[in-house]
Amino acid sequence: MIQSRSLSLNSRRGAGKAGVLGLACAVLLAGCTVGPDFTPPAVDAGAGYVPGGKLRPGAATTGIRGGGSQTFTAGRDVSGQWWKMFGSPQLNAMVDEAIRNHPSVEAAQYALRSARETAIASGGALYPQVGVSDSQTRARNAASGPTPAYIYNLSNASVSVSYGLDLFGGTRRQIEANMAAAEYQRFQMEATVLTLTSNVVTTAITEASLRAQINATESIIKLQKDQLARIQKQFELGAVPNSDVLAQQSNLAQTQASLPALQKQLAQQRTALMAYLGRLPNEDRGESVEISSLRLPRNLPVSLPSDLVRQRPDIRAAEETLHQASASVGVSVASMLPQITLSGQYGGSAATFAGMFTPSQAVWSVAASVSQKLLDGGSLFHNKEATVANYERNLALYKSTVISAFQNVADSLHAVQYDADALQAQNAAEQSAKASLAMAQNQYATGAVNYATVLNALQTYQTAVISRVKAQAARYTDTVALYQSLGGGWWNRDDETDKAYPRKDPGHFAGPDSAKPSLEASSASRNKKDF
Repeated sequence: MIQSRSLSLNSRRGAGKAGVLGLACAVLLAGCTVGPDFTPPAVDAGAGYVPGGKLRPGAATTGIRGGGSQTFTAGRDVSGQWWKMFGSPQLNAMVDEAIRNHPSVEAAQYALRSARETAIASGGALYPQVGVSDSQTRARNAASGPTPAYIYNLSNASVSVSYGLDLFGGTRRQIEANMAAAEYQRFQMEATVLTLTSNVVTTAITEASLRAQINATESIIKLQKDQLARIQKQFELGAVPNSDVLAQQSNLAQTQASLPALQKQLAQQRTALMAYLGRLPNEDRGESVEISSLRLPRNLPVSLPSDLVRQRPDIRAAEETLHQASASVGVSVASMLPQITLSGQYGGSAATFAGMFTPSQAVWSVAASVSQKLLDGGSLFHNKEATVANYERNLALYKSTVISAFQNVADSLHAVQYDADALQAQNAAEQSAKASLAMAQNQYATGAVNYATVLNALQTYQTAVISRVKAQAARYTDTVALYQSLGGGWWNRDDETDKAYPRKDPGHFAGPDSAKPSLEASSASRNKKDF
């Protein structure tokens, strides 16, 4: 599914020193950057989410909350604020608070800034390094024969310039690697925001579902208590045996025993929601979302496979890791070739400070040096081979990430497709169980059936009610999972804050802004042009 090419280097299979020197001469004449030029792996044109590429439209269940129809639109863009599709102002406020307050988002912003600062710092290696020095010395010489001791002053000042000639592009490849590392952190930040927003919405919906389950269970408990009261009256009149009373008491106790488990889950979901909002558990202000307040999104996007690999933060992060590994190969290849350094110094030395600036006291030097290892025990060669192996490893990991991403989308699509069917079936089961319970109660009243039949009908109805509530919530949570699996629309919003941007250097001797690696490209993928 994923098309790629392996690295091909002249010295990969153990070319000798003559091969390395020949490569050096070729590169010297061509003036190019050694190492592979990175190209993102391509996804096969036939890639898709379901066999045959045809999606079954979602079914609809009328007359019940969460039973609306949902349709898929291939190629439709994902909203940057997809959670607003559920139509809940309270849910929107929770997501906004989580993005604003959660420490993981802040940490991701600072990690991005750190990586960008490192990339900018590495760009300084492309430009001359200029330094100044000055020294003032006052000394006394000892007497020597007829020469008496004397005290003298010595002033020295110089300006030095050095420049590492990046003839084979090793420095440029290192800058490229650092820029890829910065991009990796950017997509890690987007993944953090996507995971956080999805967790907030899913947790809020799950909490709403648990509240509905608790309400349903409490209604069933009330029903069972009423039933128990009727049976006790019948027992007192001698119409039914005591075993029926005991059976109903046992059934009521079982239902009541299920309530604490639901309440525990609700409390745990509540503390989880507080954590996602960046609050401590005691800072719970009681905000919640009701299932009845949610709107089921009707028109769902389905990104094209070629778009998905540009949308998923985890795929983009894996791509930048692969890019960094590719650039590191170029760095290791360049280290095997001659290293050229140009340097110069100009200054003066005199007994007085003013005398240093006279032509007769001027000193200067210009130098060029070339270094090349001839024997190193194979260190450079094997270092290069290690970077090649690391590239191949990251290529395999990239492919694995893509496969997992397609699996996530496929699973989400299948879930959305069958959720409506499940809700429809659960609703029908609840209505049938309710009718069956009513019939069993009537038959028991006339003596046509024993109380075991009533208990069985009551338990079936209780299970059907809870299952229907869960099926309602599943339609919402699986819709959230679909938005998350498609990347969450981060390219349609700006998640970066001032904490993610590099600071301006106030130093007087910093290189010009044009000398620094441009971070404009880092923001290019915010718009659809990158897709």
